[in-house]
Amino acid sequence: MSARTLTCQVTEVEDLNPDVFGVTLHGRAEAMRHAPGQYLEMHLEGDIWVPFSIASADRGDGQLELHIQHWPERDNSARLRDLLQVANQLTVRLPGGDCTVDLESTRPLMLVAAGTGFAQMKAIVEAVLAHQPNRKIDLWWAAREHRDIYLESLACQWAQQHPAFTFHAVTEFPLTEPMPQGERILHHLGRVDEALEAEPLSPSPCEVYLSGSPGMVYACVDILTEKGFDNTQMFSDVFSYAPR
Repeated sequence: MSARTLTCQVTEVEDLNPDVFGVTLHGRAEAMRHAPGQYLEMHLEGDIWVPFSIASADRGDGQLELHIQHWPERDNSARLRDLLQVANQLTVRLPGGDCTVDLESTRPLMLVAAGTGFAQMKAIVEAVLAHQPNRKIDLWWAAREHRDIYLESLACQWAQQHPAFTFHAVTEFPLTEPMPQGERILHHLGRVDEALEAEPLSPSPCEVYLSGSPGMVYACVDILTEKGFDNTQMFSDVFSYAPR
């Protein structure tokens, strides 16, 4: 699927928590096509293009979602927030990335995300639940604080409604309030690599997708490798833009 440059409409901007906002874009359905796990690049100004994981599976209606971390102290972040609040149209380039899930495979999935890395995993989960509702999925979503798991209710809903789905929330600080109840809703305290190290994980025959900072991804890769996972089982955009 080759990348295309197009103009699309900004149809919604909403705060998902104090630091993350969601954006809904709409364009020609054919031009907005993407595979679950891919990203787009948004034109900010001049020769500046900013990449964002696409946070929704392709529904064929020309709509897609983004989750954007707002860092007031960073110039690009402030300019992007201002642009999205006033712009009716944006220029984007998509799709990008080859870290996509194989919807023909039946192997269990382990999805490991930190912060807004959840966006990439959300698209993957939506696609798998739509096409392979019985495929086993374990979602590990890591954040510093409880409030940073900004769509916790959605992840818990998946766990409550789909017997093959398990949600692991991982926070570095204790929970500020109880999580929704469910036998497939779990909480781990600490860093995500520490949580994975403490878990009795079986490497075969699952596929692992990781999304987060290079440091977080490679820390998890090292733990999983120690547990017997092979490099051919693990997939991340980090491997392309920040190789070891």
